[in-house]
Amino acid sequence: SLFRLLEPHIEILVLGTGDRVERLHSGMLKQMRECGIAVEVQDTPNACATFNFLVSEKRIVAAGLIP
Repeated sequence: SLFRLLEPHIEILVLGTGDRVERLHSGMLKQMRECGIAVEVQDTPNACATFNFLVSEKRIVAAGLIP
């Protein structure tokens, strides 16, 4: 529900899952799609790079990063 409240509306959520890519629960991915948010899951170093690239393109992006 938090993502529905944010303004401006997030286009992409980049998740960094530490040293390796972890699978997300399919229910969570479904909820994000229903909110119109694309989800990109990567290891954290690549997630940081992806986040920075998307910001440089002026995309509305958020990141959740696990060290």
